[in-house]
Amino acid sequence: MPDIGDGHHCDGLMDRIPGNILALTLAVGLGVLFGIGAYTFTYAEGQSYLRDDPDACINCHIMEPQYESWINSSHQHVATCNDCHAPESYVPQYLAKIDNGFRHAWAFTFDNFDEPIRAIPRNQRVTQQRCVDCHIDMAHPIVDADREPYCASCHGDVGHKATNPRRTYAP
Repeated sequence: MPDIGDGHHCDGLMDRIPGNILALTLAVGLGVLFGIGAYTFTYAEGQSYLRDDPDACINCHIMEPQYESWINSSHQHVATCNDCHAPESYVPQYLAKIDNGFRHAWAFTFDNFDEPIRAIPRNQRVTQQRCVDCHIDMAHPIVDADREPYCASCHGDVGHKATNPRRTYAP
């Protein structure tokens, strides 16, 4: 056992710290974490992501071209961002929103993202499944929701009018 300097070993060190100091330290630590989380959620307009409002997607300036292109697309009157970019079921949809929100916040905070922004493979599969869900009669004979070619490989500008004509969709 390592010596802590007064001839005593680390065994029982926690027993010598009064319980109220441990409780206070834990309470302060949790309070600080909660406070930072609440401030970040408020500052980033986190509540807007809990709804199905396309305006939430332009909270970040990097999404403005995609939003503007959606406004001018054929899908504007029939589909929102979530209709194409989030799973249909309630729980998977919110899990995807949490995952994407965390990854986006991390990437934007640490300036670690591609411009134009690109969908990760998991999100590409979600979008593919959503295309097939809506266009099953047309798509079923020619595509499989789980395999390439993805619909957006050829029709990538349908929901977003060519925000980047050289955009590639495949991972």
